[in-house]
Amino acid sequence: MNIISKQPINALGYGFIPNEYLPKGKNEYHLRNIQNRSGIEYKHLTAYEIEVLVRNRNTSDNWNNILVSDAFNPELVKNCKFYGLVRIGKLEPYFLEFNNIKMPVGLYNSTIISCDFGDNVVVDNVNYLSHYIIGNEVFLVNINEMATTDHTKFGNGVLKEGEQENIRIWLEVCNENGGRSIVPFSGMLPGDAFLWSRYRDNKELQARFLEITERQFDKLRGYYGKVGDRSVIKNCSIIKDVWIGTDAYIKGANKLKNLTINSTAESPTQVGEGCELVNGIIDVGCRIFYGVKAVRFVMASHSQLKYGARLINSYLGNNATISCCEVLNSLIFPAHEQHHNNSFLCAALVMGQSNMAAGATIGSNHNSRAADGEIVAGRGFWPGLCVSLKHNSKFASYILLAKGDYPAELNIPIPFCLVVNEVHLDKIVIMPGYWFKYNMYALARNAGKYIDRDKRIEKLQHIEYDYLAPDTINEIVDALSLFEKFTGKAYYRKFPEGKVNEEKMIAKGKELLLNNDPVVNELEILAEGFENSNRKVEIIKVAYCYNLFRELVSYYVANQLVSWLKQNKKAGIEELAAIIPSRNTLGEWVNVGGQLMPETELQKLLQQLISGKVKNWDSVHAFYEKQGILYSEQKLVHAIAAYEAVYGAGFKKNIRELLPVILNKSVETKEWMTKGIFDSRAKDYKNPFKKMVYENDKEMDAVVGSLRDNSFIRQETEGLKTYKETIKKLAKVKEAAL
Repeated sequence: MNIISKQPINALGYGFIPNEYLPKGKNEYHLRNIQNRSGIEYKHLTAYEIEVLVRNRNTSDNWNNILVSDAFNPELVKNCKFYGLVRIGKLEPYFLEFNNIKMPVGLYNSTIISCDFGDNVVVDNVNYLSHYIIGNEVFLVNINEMATTDHTKFGNGVLKEGEQENIRIWLEVCNENGGRSIVPFSGMLPGDAFLWSRYRDNKELQARFLEITERQFDKLRGYYGKVGDRSVIKNCSIIKDVWIGTDAYIKGANKLKNLTINSTAESPTQVGEGCELVNGIIDVGCRIFYGVKAVRFVMASHSQLKYGARLINSYLGNNATISCCEVLNSLIFPAHEQHHNNSFLCAALVMGQSNMAAGATIGSNHNSRAADGEIVAGRGFWPGLCVSLKHNSKFASYILLAKGDYPAELNIPIPFCLVVNEVHLDKIVIMPGYWFKYNMYALARNAGKYIDRDKRIEKLQHIEYDYLAPDTINEIVDALSLFEKFTGKAYYRKFPEGKVNEEKMIAKGKELLLNNDPVVNELEILAEGFENSNRKVEIIKVAYCYNLFRELVSYYVANQLVSWLKQNKKAGIEELAAIIPSRNTLGEWVNVGGQLMPETELQKLLQQLISGKVKNWDSVHAFYEKQGILYSEQKLVHAIAAYEAVYGAGFKKNIRELLPVILNKSVETKEWMTKGIFDSRAKDYKNPFKKMVYENDKEMDAVVGSLRDNSFIRQETEGLKTYKETIKKLAKVKEAAL
């Protein structure tokens, strides 16, 4: 049975805060008065103004509770019903125009309960407007219901006075069983979501995350909803408990409930037709259009949901786009792309710069006895068409999965791989280094594309977009050891010598690979522990990739050296040597929401959180900013440690001899990379199956663009020239000036 209460009409608009939650000495407007920062000085209506309002078919339970500014024009208020305390700013005889909609300033045909209005607002046909503070020059047109409750939390996962823990909003990210749940809050960065979702065995740390989140908000009841200056809201059905920033544009939404919609003049947020959004945080610059459904979610700044996308129990990182498809229980780092109606992602941690192809079902725990599986994918994850994976699976950075139904769990620790499910051969085939050999254009272009698409104005986290960075370099170093082990094992399988221990296998594999021994090409090199099955996992082109990965480490060092030398133009070799630790070890790095940082530094933050030295999320964000400032030098030190691990040379001790060698070698690497960018794109212009849909080459150029006019290729060609010139200049500089 629906419980419908009856109260006197003169109580409508009053008693917003129940008496038991009203602070001593305060009235029900105490928070409203703090929230209203318009600076408008209100006065009571004059007898003339009341007469005009009545003549214009307006009603009020008490005209003394209608307060207005000195520039109030009663002729611009018609056919409205007022209840409770209503305060109205300046109303002048103008019309406001936005996107070809022209509406006269004023309040028309609306029911208004206990609201504040800024100057020159347009309010027309709002059937029920209750407990909102409206900014200046705001459009509110054709809205069925727009109201705020006394216990509103605007999507933040906090509790108000008298509320029980079981109503708190949690986001069940990464795992469907809720074991990695986090509490959403306005301003939550990808790094915050990641840290909270990890370290679940550390109960003290988990308690601190909740404590510092709750400390950001008070438990008081009675906050009003807000609509910031110049926001436009039209043709919507239900807006309940929603805080809206300035310059937002909301049109045709079905239901918006318990939300914070952050928006600014520099980064306006838009919500379009048919959207239903409940229990969420939407940051600045977001775009949400055409039938989107989102429940229990956070959208970081400048992210997009479009064309019927569904986002549930998930965090979507900055500058990411999800169209059409479904995402459940996922934590997604910045620069993620997911389109097409039949792709799906569930119970996953996706670490950014990723792309989900059509039909990819990265989800479904149906292979498990419980819905508790997870998939963890490093940066640059790219599952191909109709890829289906099993939980649990884990992937290194820049993994490309070829089309196929992968029947068992996977753990692929080698980066930059093409992984192929060879069903007819009943084996997995892995081609490491695929991107550099066959698609250098996409690899390099994506890195630049993500930088160009990063629309963040406030960059609290330094997001890494380069494909050669501490995370991928560490994976490369580990992969070199795996290549040596697997090659040595393959050699002794083909040429048995009795019982051979692992140490001898590794030494043999390293010898064969370093010497480019042709016998390597005759070996069947098999990986171990890459798939949860008994079938073979074969690694091909190992000799090529071994040399490639070693060269990439050297190139990575050169890039960091060039960057440091350009930033420190007056520094010499002694200054460079001084920043290198005497014992420079290759430490672990962590991808914290798209920002890379040393594990040792991160552990310091966690300890400071536990001890109480870090008291709030602002301090955590300050830590991110500090790490961003230190990152360049940290990366250089890491690059040198990686070089020493791979080449066995003491860089600090041999810096004078190694520096010119590394810099000059990097020019050769840059040359073949630039050539690879051109060649990989040129294949599309030579492929007869690509060309057959065009009448001639001119039509092809008109449709897809001319290869010679490709802006990215031209940019990279110019970049090569500039890099060569930089290396020449550095080579000519005397030791004292280095």
